[in-house]
Amino acid sequence: MSEILTKSRARNIFYGGSLFFVAIFGVLSVQSHRYVVTSSTAGMPLSEAVVLGKHVWERNSCINCHTLHGEGAYFAPELGNVMTRWDTLDDAEGAYEILDGWMQAQPSGVEGRRQMPFFELTEEETRGLAEFLRWADQTDTQGWPPNDAG
Repeated sequence: MSEILTKSRARNIFYGGSLFFVAIFGVLSVQSHRYVVTSSTAGMPLSEAVVLGKHVWERNSCINCHTLHGEGAYFAPELGNVMTRWDTLDDAEGAYEILDGWMQAQPSGVEGRRQMPFFELTEEETRGLAEFLRWADQTDTQGWPPNDAG
């Protein structure tokens, strides 16, 4: 014989279930907070040069063409691991020199090719952008985005 669900039983199930899921939410929130506080994904410190580079990245809307860790447009190459690909991850001066040379060579002037605009950046801004890209390259993305070029 089936039991009848009375109003008071339905109310008790609702309140009991609600309290149970609020408690689970609280436990998961505390666990997430502990994880975020104790573990960092940054591979290098957030220096003034990195912050300047981030501002250069945003001001020139680099994300409109490039992706960074899978976020952005797919018109130009992914830059999340560009310093690893250029073998300049541990060489700030080398990273600056290659980035500066690359940016000075743009646009290429080849008809029918995608072209990067020429940005008139100061040496300090280019160094900052190189540091930002080195910082982004050292960020632990837990394997995202998948990128075979390495």
